[in-house]
Amino acid sequence: MFQLIDTARLLYFAFPMNGKRLLFSSALCFLVAASAPAALVFEKTELDLNPEMGAAKVDAVFKYENKGTTPVHIKAVRPSCGCTTAALAKNDVAPGEKGQITATFDIGGRTGIQVKTITVETDDPAAPQTVLTFKANIAQLLELQPTFVFWQANEPAQAKTIVAKTAKGITVPKIDVTSSSGDFTVTVEPGSTAGEFKIQVQPKDTTKPVTANLTIKPEVTPAKVFYANAKVLPPGTAKP
Repeated sequence: MFQLIDTARLLYFAFPMNGKRLLFSSALCFLVAASAPAALVFEKTELDLNPEMGAAKVDAVFKYENKGTTPVHIKAVRPSCGCTTAALAKNDVAPGEKGQITATFDIGGRTGIQVKTITVETDDPAAPQTVLTFKANIAQLLELQPTFVFWQANEPAQAKTIVAKTAKGITVPKIDVTSSSGDFTVTVEPGSTAGEFKIQVQPKDTTKPVTANLTIKPEVTPAKVFYANAKVLPPGTAKP
């Protein structure tokens, strides 16, 4: 870096004392700042998280250290969405001081891979902005197959099956299923393998179109709710 600055100084004095030298001086300052290492250094800027089954929230902890010789002021910490909050113990970090930013992700009903970011803004000219990323792999407690059963108009009113499978390593003693419409009856039977349930859905009549929302509640803590649908199609309607 010192060789870079010495070379830049030689070029600086090669310019005449006019606007060109002023312009070059500004460029030199930018070059020195850009080549300087960032003072606030994060241990990791990307994290993979695997929250426990049924967890309502999960924390991503990003540790940092001020490896520079001057204090660093953290001006802002901005999560990428409303489902994530970021906590900071203090905004001013002294040389050699360590700290952490804790991002809390509200899982809610989300499943699968969730990627969120936190943007950290500081007064460090070498790194005024740092983007922290975490990936949360949220397992599905209950898998429904299919989530929609239907009957054609005037089709025999026979029961159709929705299979509910619990995630590996999770014990669900039973599930309760209710229908939003009295035009369907719903029963639950044990499946062919452990952790499996068969939801039998049957319309009372297929001569008229009718729709029902099925609410499925596995017996777990904290409580989780899943949904499926049943429908008798109007005459002449093609299969969905």
